[in-house]
Amino acid sequence: MFSARRGAWHPPRQCSAYFPSCLGKPFCSPPPFLSRCGLKAPATIMSLGEGKLQVPPGLELYLKENRLATFTQWPFDSDCSCTAVRMAEAGFIHCPTENASDVAQCFICCKELEGWEPDDDPMEEHRKHSPKCAFLALQKDICDLTVQEFMKLRKERMSNLIEKEVNQAIIELENYANLIRGEIDHLRS
Repeated sequence: MFSARRGAWHPPRQCSAYFPSCLGKPFCSPPPFLSRCGLKAPATIMSLGEGKLQVPPGLELYLKENRLATFTQWPFDSDCSCTAVRMAEAGFIHCPTENASDVAQCFICCKELEGWEPDDDPMEEHRKHSPKCAFLALQKDICDLTVQEFMKLRKERMSNLIEKEVNQAIIELENYANLIRGEIDHLRS
């Protein structure tokens, strides 16, 4: 079976089970939906190489260790509730700005939070500000998700990223339109 843990797509064995019309040729490729999701051949969601869990490019943030690596400049230390480890466990990545060094964003729902206090609980803050986040609904480790569960989570993430990008484009367009209106009004007077 194809699984997130075991990895590879084994054409003759699995193809006929999932795609009865396939003749099981040796050149059979993974199902098209896998390549559309950014997965590279061989079709694996995760593979074990040199004892370290690896994921295809673009899926790195699904692993807590990779989210944790974004917190190298996190302003809170081990004496606080909102440590880098707890932030990563709650689904956050660190994305500081010039004005705020404590900006954290959920890699699934894209909710950005700043103004952290030392006693803030990352998971509770995440629940409070984004109660419908798909990451919070997970009842198991990312590495234990079925392919279907993983793809549903990925779909949710992509939907949130697109929504965030569209909203940002709308804001930029409105700002530009206001600028042009101001110039037109200035020319009229």
